Amino acid sequence: MTEAELGGSAEISAARLAEIGLRYELDGEIATITLARPEKRNAQTFATWSALATIGENLPEGVRIVVIRGEGPSFSAGLDLGMLRAPGGDGARRGEVTLASLATADDSTLERHIAEAQRGFLWLRRPEIVSIAAVQGHAIGAGFQLALACDLRVLADDARLCMKEPALGLVPDLTGTKPLVDIVGVPRAIELCLTARTLGADEAARLGLAELVVPRAELDQAVADLAAALLATDRGAAAATKRLLQGAPARTLEEQAAAERREQVTRLRTLLAARGTG
Repeated sequence: MTEAELGGSAEISAARLAEIGLRYELDGEIATITLARPEKRNAQTFATWSALATIGENLPEGVRIVVIRGEGPSFSAGLDLGMLRAPGGDGARRGEVTLASLATADDSTLERHIAEAQRGFLWLRRPEIVSIAAVQGHAIGAGFQLALACDLRVLADDARLCMKEPALGLVPDLTGTKPLVDIVGVPRAIELCLTARTLGADEAARLGLAELVVPRAELDQAVADLAAALLATDRGAAAATKRLLQGAPARTLEEQAAAERREQVTRLRTLLAARGTG
């Protein structure tokens, strides 16, 4: 990835992305972000999350689909355990922010770092894009939360999902708890998180955590087919509809009806204006 492809940002370079373990590719209206640390099962660090946030902030306006995938046999094994070790120790690069390096920080500093990490996940819900997680193998902890940050999840039949953080003495803090509860409900979310048990692809689909489960060899094609189907929908209508659907759980029926009216007025005026100038 070049700085130009990042929208002119000088904050991150292709070489730095490779060092972090990420790749970023543009193909027309589709952006693909690949977790590329297969030797670490695509484990994540603060550097990973910062880079994801930067990509999101500089996403070209023409992009409509964002695909998140993992290189190798796993989507992501979650938190790099080197983050729990002393800076410069085994698994942590010297000078890199780790959980261990923040041990003596005050609460506000810790919260600020967590908020920065969350920015790498939050942008995937923006209404003008549709984000797709292509998940094979393990999606553990932060990996599961990254998949949950996406609008849609396509799982290979070998996918294994687990919210591991409570078993490590932590809580899931990368924006994964709300989508998990929204999809499976509070009781099932409690069971999944507090037991830290592993879900297979079939159970994940039954619980609504996957839109599609396919054989591992068919994962890439299934994601490509889904992206093509999504791109066939009018861009403005797609963004407006996603806004409506995202806001629906927090609205009453009357409030949702009013939101539908407002969005439709905008769509009708846009369509009529286009016809008038055609």
